[in-house]
Amino acid sequence: MPREIVILQCSECKSRNYSTTKNKKKTTKRLEFRKFCRVCRRHTLHRETK
Repeated sequence: MPREIVILQCSECKSRNYSTTKNKKKTTKRLEFRKFCRVCRRHTLHRETK
């Protein structure tokens, strides 16, 4: 199965807010998105966790 479920973590408050899938073969680096964090109550950078 090439797609894997990953969890996105807020870079400021470290809360794990979102989950998404990524293609392991094509995307080898960690994902980064600017998403809304409910704890911080603003848009912050969310990175993929292990």
